[in-house]
Amino acid sequence: MIRIVIAEDQKMLLGALAALLELEEDMTVVGRTADGEEAVRLVRLLKPDVCIMDIEMPGKNGLDAAEELKGCGCKVIILTTFARPGYFERAMKAGVHGYLLKDSPSEELAGTIRTVMAGRRVYAPELVDEAYGEDNPLTERENEVLVLMADGKNTKEIASQLYLTTGTVRNYISAILDKLEVGNRIEAIKRFREKGWFK
Repeated sequence: MIRIVIAEDQKMLLGALAALLELEEDMTVVGRTADGEEAVRLVRLLKPDVCIMDIEMPGKNGLDAAEELKGCGCKVIILTTFARPGYFERAMKAGVHGYLLKDSPSEELAGTIRTVMAGRRVYAPELVDEAYGEDNPLTERENEVLVLMADGKNTKEIASQLYLTTGTVRNYISAILDKLEVGNRIEAIKRFREKGWFK
């Protein structure tokens, strides 16, 4: 049985997370708290396998708590609203085993816990792209053209929507294919999606 402590300062979310994880046959929530200081105390007292930690909490934030718990044998998974590269880098330094965003699908949480228990680390892909990915080479206008292409618009429709001539749109598309090093629109959309550049 995987024993879990949850630290989350939004009471409704704390209850929902606990209820969700209790539905899993191989998991049990042994402690919950709304503050970072108490999270550290509960982890030391209850010796859970995993601590799911929010970042912004009263008393002590989740990153401070994770730093304090580094090397204690409990695997820390950050679950936060904030996709900030600075937070992610700090979490990496604190040795967290997972970093998920609250808008991830709920079933991802249980899967992440199992993956972390199996000795692997799980980080939200958009954060990895932010921290280590290349920068998007397209200009703002090229981005707009690509987004419309991804929506299934043809050259004429893109031109009409962006108040451009069809020739100008063709030039933008040609520049996009060049910069993304692909041969056609479908590959361009796929490459852009893989890199996590769609906002």
